[in-house]
Amino acid sequence: MADQKLEIYKDAETVAQAAAQRTLLAILDGVNECQGAGDAGAKPIRSRYDVALTGGSDILRALTYMASNPLVDAIDWSRVHFWWSDDRFVAATDEDRSSWQARQRFLNKLVADGRLPESNIHEMAVDSRAPEQVAAATDAENDELLAKAAADYEAELKRELSDEPTMDLLILGMGPDGHFASLFPGHDEINITDPARLAVGVTHSPKMPPLRISMTAPMLARSRRTWMLTCGAGKAKATAAVFARPNNPAYPASFATGAEEFTWFTTPDAVSEL
Repeated sequence: MADQKLEIYKDAETVAQAAAQRTLLAILDGVNECQGAGDAGAKPIRSRYDVALTGGSDILRALTYMASNPLVDAIDWSRVHFWWSDDRFVAATDEDRSSWQARQRFLNKLVADGRLPESNIHEMAVDSRAPEQVAAATDAENDELLAKAAADYEAELKRELSDEPTMDLLILGMGPDGHFASLFPGHDEINITDPARLAVGVTHSPKMPPLRISMTAPMLARSRRTWMLTCGAGKAKATAAVFARPNNPAYPASFATGAEEFTWFTTPDAVSEL
């Protein structure tokens, strides 16, 4: 696994700008990567590039900057696939839904322009129940729904990418409590170590909304490149704890890593306790 690297920028806006530029360059390089570079008739090593996103203000700022970046025009988006490390189990167009926010800021324009096939966007399941049904649902009913949704996403990952699916690029954020994706301290989901478990349902999330789906820590750890966007003094304690001890359930982001690269895009106040 790759060592953790720090890239410190002056503020959150600069982090977002840097992450946007670097993301587009990584995608561009990934889809253009060829065997025998420079040889006539070289064939791609693989036909696709898979990116996993999450929600949060830092990621959304980066997506906004990506949308206006001229590098967008240089990328063959038909070979790029988007996934989510986690999402909120709410209605498809609920503003709490990370995939909906990403669509509004970036992805829908690519689809509308005919650059990105809709089939290349791999969203987690939505909650199609009426609001009154959601309010009246029991824990057992929610558990059953989320277990099926997680199993469906796991099956899609395997169907698209193989029995041991891997992201080419995983872009994450971390909460002040040290959670990442929807893996929270004090909740059993972070304790899943079985590499065959790729996704899990989350109920009673300490951060609203309470129902979520998340990739598991083993699935997230398989990413070739992982970038953690973490800004602000409120993240300083968690950042220090994550760097101090890997695989610490009290700070789930300590389970994050990357097979080839693991880089933190951060601000001075977020690393003040290191």
